[in-house]
Amino acid sequence: MFAALGIPLEAIAANRVKFGVASAFSFETLIEQARTQAAAPYKAQQTAPREILEKIDYEAHGKIKFKNDYALFADGAGQFPLTFFHLGRYFQAPVHMLLVDGSGADAKAREIVYDESYFDMPADSPARQLPRGSGFAGFRFQESRKGDQAKLDWHKNDWVAFLGASYFRAIGDLYQYGLSARGIAIDVAQAGKSEEFPNFTHFYFTAPEDGSDTVVIYALLDGPSICGAYKFVMQRRAGVTSGVTMEVETALFLRRDVERLGIAPATSMFWFSETVKGTGADWRPEVHDSDGLAIWNGSGEHIWRPLNNPAKTTASAFGDNNPRGFGLLQRDRVFDHYQDGVHYERRPSLWVEPLGGWGEGAVQLVEIPTDDEIHDNVVAMWVPRAKAVAGSSYRLRYRLYWQQDEPFPTTLARCVATRLGNGGVPGQPRPQNVRKFMVEFKGAPLEKLAFGELPEAVLTTSRGKFSYVFTEAVPNGVPGHWRAQFDLTVDGAEPVDLRLFLRYKNKPLSETWLFQYLPFKTRTVYEG
Repeated sequence: MFAALGIPLEAIAANRVKFGVASAFSFETLIEQARTQAAAPYKAQQTAPREILEKIDYEAHGKIKFKNDYALFADGAGQFPLTFFHLGRYFQAPVHMLLVDGSGADAKAREIVYDESYFDMPADSPARQLPRGSGFAGFRFQESRKGDQAKLDWHKNDWVAFLGASYFRAIGDLYQYGLSARGIAIDVAQAGKSEEFPNFTHFYFTAPEDGSDTVVIYALLDGPSICGAYKFVMQRRAGVTSGVTMEVETALFLRRDVERLGIAPATSMFWFSETVKGTGADWRPEVHDSDGLAIWNGSGEHIWRPLNNPAKTTASAFGDNNPRGFGLLQRDRVFDHYQDGVHYERRPSLWVEPLGGWGEGAVQLVEIPTDDEIHDNVVAMWVPRAKAVAGSSYRLRYRLYWQQDEPFPTTLARCVATRLGNGGVPGQPRPQNVRKFMVEFKGAPLEKLAFGELPEAVLTTSRGKFSYVFTEAVPNGVPGHWRAQFDLTVDGAEPVDLRLFLRYKNKPLSETWLFQYLPFKTRTVYEG
């Protein structure tokens, strides 16, 4: 068994987990399976009795723990033990878990057969009522038992998890989960259509080399509109504070037309920040997993778009050709800005790096209203320009970086805060249709300005007019920390697209700040 690595099956699964019949496996055969499956009508997965699954609510699900004695790769194979999640109310679709034995033409896959004995659960848990072989909901890789990470309790700490539909997430440099990625996004916030959530239905695990910091898994995705095959090469870099990198290769096949096909989607939560906070919304100064969308476009421009919590669902598109990268980032890393024990200041950023040309399309950002932190309400994704019609296929590669900062930051000054307040002049009545903006930038190009040299704020707007425009060094004594201030006067309720960067003598000093101002919220009391 596992001849390529010389690892016996007993070492892979502690000789406890039950396996099904072996069948041939390769990534190319998985791709062909997805192609063939997409040509046939969609068949929804059979699930365990829904009335039982509904009883396994959040509290009941939290009491069901996979037994560490049954972890794969925990006894001599690799360094990252593999454990599984149980089905429940919020994770009802069973997922087939298979172990790949051997390599090349000799590779075989054997399914890991579900058994309730793999889990610790209360005697009265509704999960005990499920039929035999009901299946798993997802999986996670635990921290290493070797090197620096051995200081952590691998039984309690994991670094990547796949759970629910095609969702997955990983920790970053600061050892914290936050936003999620997805295999695909189908018709997010598309007028007249319901969003579709395809499922990863099968996962295939290869035995990692002993001591390697990399694991390789394969997945089959299926849904009413799409079928696809995925390969994930996931690296947990040495040390506790180094994040996770994933190289993803996918082949996608459409069963039917899709209006908004989201490639490499990221899903996050943004409730409020220092930008706009309604009086009495919450006791904390800020609550968000991500505070902005960063784009490095095909022409080399670095863009920062602060996130909004809009009054109604909005979608923004940033057209591009062969983008260099984009991501939802958490730039604010100061605990005092959150004051929360769940540590929003440690949430990872997620950066998408296309590998190979992706052609024409747009990074699209969907923002959905929320009044609580429990709802993911932000999606960022790449949407190809060509229509996604039935019979279309895609072969794509990209790399995901889960870490505290973007992997390819600009050398220009970066935006560090956006603040809104009442416009007009202090001591005089404040007009309702005027808003004041304070946009802060910090970075080396601003540090190099000599005394008396004043950067210019280069501003454009889709509508409205500017007044009181000026720049100044933030009076905090921090070198290279400047802000641009301006008032915007605008009538009507339609969104306003703003654009700003700093320059001196026609030389750009900062990245480009984009912002979608929402006038229909102007009667809110703003606190900066």
